[in-house]
Amino acid sequence: MARAPFQVLIFPFHFNDDGTIEYAVFRRLNSEGGFWQGIAGGGQDSETHMEAAKREAWEEAGIPKDFRLVVLDSVASIPVLNIVGKFLWGDKVLIIPEYCFGVEVKGKQLNISKEHIEYKWVNYEEAVQMLKWDSNKNALWELNERVLRSVRGKS
Repeated sequence: MARAPFQVLIFPFHFNDDGTIEYAVFRRLNSEGGFWQGIAGGGQDSETHMEAAKREAWEEAGIPKDFRLVVLDSVASIPVLNIVGKFLWGDKVLIIPEYCFGVEVKGKQLNISKEHIEYKWVNYEEAVQMLKWDSNKNALWELNERVLRSVRGKS
């Protein structure tokens, strides 16, 4: 499979019995010990952004592909070197887009891949404090607003 020049970011969320919302954040190991983020990965071949998001959610957290994705308006621009470490698509592709999604899960048990060393379910405020990347914080803010508005009956 060939890597496509875009990235996806997905935040799983869950409604607790008391109606509160929790978001899953994932710790990825790096040379500094690790950082927290959503599920992130690249598109493959001719996948759409949504197909890539469903595949990544399945591969990195065991989330079934038939779970409903919430498509977010948030799109970040990320230097290609930060994602793949080289100019994979030639010298003219310097930045790739990161498309963002949420996915509602039924239970809180996730099956994480080796890309992450742990995950936590936390409320919105805790998640924002934990996340490293501004693009993740922005996407989570939008998702939280959309989920809260859907609960209140606003679109």
